[in-house]
Amino acid sequence: MNHAYIAGEFDVAELTFYLFFFFFIGLVLYLNRESRREGYPLEHEQTGIVQPGKPLTDGTKKVFDLPHGRGIYIPEDVPRDPVKVPGRQAFGAAGAPWVPTGNPLAEGMGPAAWADRAKYPDLTFDGRPRIIPIADSHDLVIAPNDPTPVGMPVYGADKKLAGKVSDVWVDQSEHIIRYLEVTTVSGKKVLAPMFVAAVRKQNRLFNDTTPLIDITAIRSDQFDDAPVVETAGQITRYEEDRIMAYFGGGYLYATPERSEPWL
Repeated sequence: MNHAYIAGEFDVAELTFYLFFFFFIGLVLYLNRESRREGYPLEHEQTGIVQPGKPLTDGTKKVFDLPHGRGIYIPEDVPRDPVKVPGRQAFGAAGAPWVPTGNPLAEGMGPAAWADRAKYPDLTFDGRPRIIPIADSHDLVIAPNDPTPVGMPVYGADKKLAGKVSDVWVDQSEHIIRYLEVTTVSGKKVLAPMFVAAVRKQNRLFNDTTPLIDITAIRSDQFDDAPVVETAGQITRYEEDRIMAYFGGGYLYATPERSEPWL
C-alpha cells in the first residue's frame, strides 16, 4: 500500500500544489489591496476620470499616527485639490511629456514640482525645530578646519554674482548644513540648499584666491524669485519642498539649453 495517497488518487504532492496555488492567489490579492491604501483611487492621466473602488482589490484606509501629539493622518480623507498643469502635452497620448507654457520653476513643472506638505516645521525627537540658523542651534559650530561660508560671494549658473551668504541653517538631528541663507544683490534673503552649492577655495572665474560659493542650479537673476520662508528663523516642511523643487528644477529649466535633448 502506498502511504503517499491521502484519499483515492489524491496524494501529498497534489495537496502541496493546491496549498501553494491558493496561498499565492491570496498573497497577490493581499499585496494588491495593500498597494491601494495611499493616494488612491486611480485617476486617468489625461481625462482626470476617477476609477471607482473595487472591494476585492481595494484595501481599507491607512491611518498614520503623527509624532509629537499631532493626531492622525488618513490620506483618503484629505480633500483632493484641483490640479491645473501649467503646460501642454507634446502629443495627444497618455504618458506624453509636458511642455511648460509659463515659468516652470515658479509653477512647479516636472522636476520643479513640489508636494503640498504640512505647513509646520520638522521637529527633533524631543520636539525642537530641526532646521534653524546655526546661531540658534544647540551648540553646533562649523569645524575650525573648514571654511566658513558666511560672507562668501555666491555665483549662479551664468557665472554672475547672485549675492552673498549671510547665514547658515543647520540640521540639529543630523548635524549638517542644510541651507545657505543668501542675501541677493537686490537685498532679498533666500535659502539655497547646501546640496546644490559648491564651496570653492579659489575664485576660478576671475583667477584670484578669493573663496566663493558656486551654485550652478539656477542663474543669478533667478535667485530673487526663489521661495522664501514665512517666519524668520523657521522653515516648514512645505517651504522646504518648495525650495528644493525650485533649485532642483533649475537643472532642467534654468536655461533653454538644459531642456533640449543631448543627442
